Amino acid sequence: MDIGKQIEFDKIKEKWMELAVTEKAKEMIKGLSFYLSESELKRQLKDTTDSRNLIEKLGTPPLPDVQEIKESIAAAERGECLMPYQLERVEKTLVAIKRLKDYLGRGKIYGNHLAYYEENLYTDDALREEILKQIRNGEVDDYASKNLLHTRRQIAKTEEEMKQKAAQIMRSNKEYMADSYSTLRNGRLCVPVKKECKSKIPGMVIGQSATGNTFFIEPASIAKYYEELQLLKTIEENEVYQVLYTLTSMVAAKADIINENTGVIEKLDFIFSKGKLSIGLDATEPAVNTERRIVLKDARHPLMDKNINVPLQFKMGDGINGIIITGPNTGGKTIAIKTVMLNCIMAQCGLHVTCREADICMNSSYLCDIGDGQNLAENLSTFSAHIKNILEILKEADRESFVIMDELGSGTDPAEGMGIAIAVLEELKKEGCLFLVTTHYPEVKEYACRTQGVINAKMAFDKEILCPVYQMVIGEAGESCAFYIADRLGMPANMLKTAIGHAYGEDAIKNYKIKDKQNIIKAKKGNKIEKVKVQKKQKELRDKYNIGDSVMVFPDRKTGIVCEPVNDKGILRVQLKDKKIWINHKRVQLQVAATELYPEGYDFQIIFDTVDNRKTRHDMERKYTDKIIEYDN
Repeated sequence: MDIGKQIEFDKIKEKWMELAVTEKAKEMIKGLSFYLSESELKRQLKDTTDSRNLIEKLGTPPLPDVQEIKESIAAAERGECLMPYQLERVEKTLVAIKRLKDYLGRGKIYGNHLAYYEENLYTDDALREEILKQIRNGEVDDYASKNLLHTRRQIAKTEEEMKQKAAQIMRSNKEYMADSYSTLRNGRLCVPVKKECKSKIPGMVIGQSATGNTFFIEPASIAKYYEELQLLKTIEENEVYQVLYTLTSMVAAKADIINENTGVIEKLDFIFSKGKLSIGLDATEPAVNTERRIVLKDARHPLMDKNINVPLQFKMGDGINGIIITGPNTGGKTIAIKTVMLNCIMAQCGLHVTCREADICMNSSYLCDIGDGQNLAENLSTFSAHIKNILEILKEADRESFVIMDELGSGTDPAEGMGIAIAVLEELKKEGCLFLVTTHYPEVKEYACRTQGVINAKMAFDKEILCPVYQMVIGEAGESCAFYIADRLGMPANMLKTAIGHAYGEDAIKNYKIKDKQNIIKAKKGNKIEKVKVQKKQKELRDKYNIGDSVMVFPDRKTGIVCEPVNDKGILRVQLKDKKIWINHKRVQLQVAATELYPEGYDFQIIFDTVDNRKTRHDMERKYTDKIIEYDN
């Protein structure tokens, strides 16, 4: 089970990690579990308190991110040559170490033990100044060595001579030039010569324009400067690498000291991140004990707004190992048990807690069952998930465990769920662990009343305004307040009495003050379902005219036979002597019904189909034919 996620400690860790600077500190926070050594825990809590005190007195410490410097030091130790930007990072880190050392030194006047980490930080002004002198703006400075300065001046002089020579050639051969300026092509200085004049300028063709009308030629008189320039640049590169290797060897020689410094910085970053979190949460250092006692005064959930959070007063231990919390839905039961466990686990991780005052016992394990736990992938219902989780808790729980369970026994038949809830509580009591449980079952409240070491608690509810007040009252059992809420919202008295009688018996009705209200008055419904209506007249018409009936067609008073009955629009089809017609039923009068004219089962196709169609149909039934049946519309 993911305890951190269930009680939202993972969200506390996320906020905590954002306050750390170094990757190492963030990794430590992410992987941190609660401490089991009392001496180590007390040392961690003191670190948190001292770091907060220093921040409040001296401001945020100048902690640098040392990830890049660690990589650079490792490269130097492997014999690789550090680049200028890496050396600059080393110099900046050395400056940050000096600033951090000064920061901690100022803290010694307050007697803060963290300030003495200053003695574990070593500055190296000689290395820092050497890097600063030889590396500027991401490059090796001209004055890093005499040879480098001389070489770069020679390079500048040669480049200027090349440009002057190119300008002279262009002026002397202006009529051959395609443009008025020289250009660099493939690292060579060229002049733009017209296509038809390329033979006029002695030299090497380096390239040509996209149109092919201009050739870029390196004049022969400039080529010698290019060769000289390449030699100077090779000398420059060698001088630069000599400077870089010298600085790299100096860094490698100080690798142990720098690595020790980065280790101290990462450790301080972890410690100061706890102090920053304490300030951000307006938290307090808790007292810790091993006597199975938890006392929280004005506790609050660290992720809730302090201005709207109602302080929680909580106490257990000293003979009380279990507390059964009851009360109405949305009354704050779940938040209350999360607040207790979250503050406990924060304290045991060396963090300050969001309480005015706290005395918290150390626990060997934190176990919880919160939420419905429904898992479609594993085909688990809410109840099944609860039971699976509870069984895991019972396997791990011992006398040094702290257990919280929300809505114990819910998600199944109330009678059976109540029985399971009491059985689970009995097992927890036998193990001797501390447990905090929420429930609605009255039988569980009774169990707490009669069981030594287990007591009831309730989340207070204002029956007048029908609002929870989010205050826990230990020693009293709570009510669901469902009847009070229903009464206040207008449920009639007769319905309330019926509900109370079925829930607690007829004698309990008199204990409730019920307002005398009338029965529910049914509201008039504005919307109704509309069904498809089949008119009676249409039914009569369909029954009146059948296939084969002999009818009189008006106004021509012609006799015909019905070949298709009346449709929903009141139209039927009649076979006349020479054609078939569609006609409204109002223009037709029944003369003789088909039942009087033809025997039962008579084939009317003989009447309505043509001789050719009947013959073709007969052929289709016996053999293949390419004839078709023609239908009239």
